[in-house]
Amino acid sequence: MSEQAEERLAQARAWLRQDPDAATRDELAGIVTRAASGDAAAIADLDDRFSTRLAFGTAGLRGALGAGSNRMNRVLIAQAAAGFAAYLRERVHGTPTVVVGYDARRNSRRFALDSAELFAGAGLRTILLPRLLPTPVLAFAVRHLDADAGVMVTASHNPPDDNGYKVYLGGAHAGSQIVAPADAEIAARIRSVADGSDVTALPRSTSYELASEDVVSAYIRETAAVAPAQESAKDLNWVYTAMHGVGWETFSRILRTAGYPQPKTVGEQLHPDPTFRTVSFPNPEEPGAMDLSYAAARRTRADFILANDPDADRLAVAISDESVEGGWRRLSGNEVGLLLGARAARAAQGTPGASLACSLVSSPGLGAIAAHHGLDFHETLTGFKWISRAPGMVFGFEEALGYLVNPETVRDKDGISAAVAVLGLAAEARERGVTLATLVTELGDTYGHFASGQVSVRVDDLSVIDKIMLTLRTLPPTRIGSTAIDSAEDLLQAPDGQPSGDVLRYRLSDGSRVIVRPSGTEPKLKVYIDARADSAEESRRAVADLEAGVRTLLEERS
Repeated sequence: MSEQAEERLAQARAWLRQDPDAATRDELAGIVTRAASGDAAAIADLDDRFSTRLAFGTAGLRGALGAGSNRMNRVLIAQAAAGFAAYLRERVHGTPTVVVGYDARRNSRRFALDSAELFAGAGLRTILLPRLLPTPVLAFAVRHLDADAGVMVTASHNPPDDNGYKVYLGGAHAGSQIVAPADAEIAARIRSVADGSDVTALPRSTSYELASEDVVSAYIRETAAVAPAQESAKDLNWVYTAMHGVGWETFSRILRTAGYPQPKTVGEQLHPDPTFRTVSFPNPEEPGAMDLSYAAARRTRADFILANDPDADRLAVAISDESVEGGWRRLSGNEVGLLLGARAARAAQGTPGASLACSLVSSPGLGAIAAHHGLDFHETLTGFKWISRAPGMVFGFEEALGYLVNPETVRDKDGISAAVAVLGLAAEARERGVTLATLVTELGDTYGHFASGQVSVRVDDLSVIDKIMLTLRTLPPTRIGSTAIDSAEDLLQAPDGQPSGDVLRYRLSDGSRVIVRPSGTEPKLKVYIDARADSAEESRRAVADLEAGVRTLLEERS
């Protein structure tokens, strides 16, 4: 047996000795037995599980459930909680306060309880949210309770076998997710715990506090105030799906508080189900994920559809469209972002220092909206940890169905408050005798006709993405399809003060833009396409042509 295999076996046996979870112990023990007998597949499995550690990324920790340092499990959570506690003790004067929340995914409550016990055992004032709740409620609670930090156990819209650990900071960070250098500093504390401690020896305590329902009630009041219902709202006929997540219970209470009619619901997806049994991926962006809601909308002759992802921090909107098969079309994240951005810009016009913000891969149309209304505009790296920090921001979004409409309340994307804002727009449209589709058309007439597209390549081997990015850098393309590239930017080489990351941005001769980057949360390479033209049809045609060119380019470079 090789030296590396012996090392992996030693790591696995050390892991087994401290794992409190019978399921992952049994899982790993079987692999160890087979690997010890020379089974090549088992040895490779151990190498995958122990050759590295899950690292903080766009959304903190996120990965597949299972045994090993490269999986989500109770040992890794204990190390993360102890490391984060050490970071907070060093950074906060006095006793740090941390809030912990969790959704309905497998092991979410167990990971949250482990975290609460370890935080309390480390001497932190620890507040556990009263039950499974949406991620935006945790983000709200960090600010509402004036906490120094927050942890949300969720993998958002990832596949069923994943879970995650999102970390927020209070104080000067205003309840935003962690960014550099905090992420690296926390990771170093976690690694120190992992290298030096058996997690069974870490102090634990059950003296954490259970937050009262007042926290949830406060979130409901603040979110209902985003767009209280007007008289025309009483006739809205719409469909809602929670995508097997935790959004409905909170959202339905907000609807009553704000005065909106209850929607027709997709019963099969309304209540929490960690198996997400009706969808391949519990993400409204994925093909097929909204098919049940489309069927419900056709059956009830609905005006529109609203869909949250499983932890309700994202929102999808669909409208009736007879030009597409099935008669319903999901608006892109950019279309919804521009609708909500225009809403925010109209309200903020004339406010000194007010700004709109979006990620650099989102529609440049938001910049046109900001300019039209005399507002500042900020383009950031992907992720709401960056968007939420834009100076003077009154609205922020990213094309992946994330919207921040209430920055004084929640400094993160919030699919529930965004849904309330869309309901407000729908009610205003009904009062004028028009629809949400009309509002989308009016965006182009007012701010210019922007269209967007995306090409995603999902891989089993992340090295494929690395290879494509390297090839694009070493053999840079001169055109995409039939359109010449005017300029190319490698954001790994961005000047100080500019967004920097593993991103390639191409500006084309017809004014279009193409951006290539690896996903921060999924095994995907993503390519974002944006075009502006004199009409909606021309802009859509330009995007379609570029999508074909991008696919050809990626095939050549794979």
